[in-house]
Amino acid sequence: MSKIAFSAGEKAEIVEGIKLYFAAELEQEIGSFDAEFLLEFFAETIGGRFYNRGLHDALAALDTRLDGIKDAVYALEKPTDTR
Repeated sequence: MSKIAFSAGEKAEIVEGIKLYFAAELEQEIGSFDAEFLLEFFAETIGGRFYNRGLHDALAALDTRLDGIKDAVYALEKPTDTR
């Protein structure tokens, strides 16, 4: 799997979110460097698990849709009994 990468804008939003979380939930102020370091740590250590969960969820949704399409196709079948 390739490294999880974010655009500069996405990274800035995530870093800001981390800083806000630390301030609100932990009552600690951290700088952008520390927040970016934390983002990189989580992306490297658990990012793949979140990515894989997203893939599994997408496949499950696709399977559900495909089942509906299959049912619709089978409903189009014409009777072939020639008795």
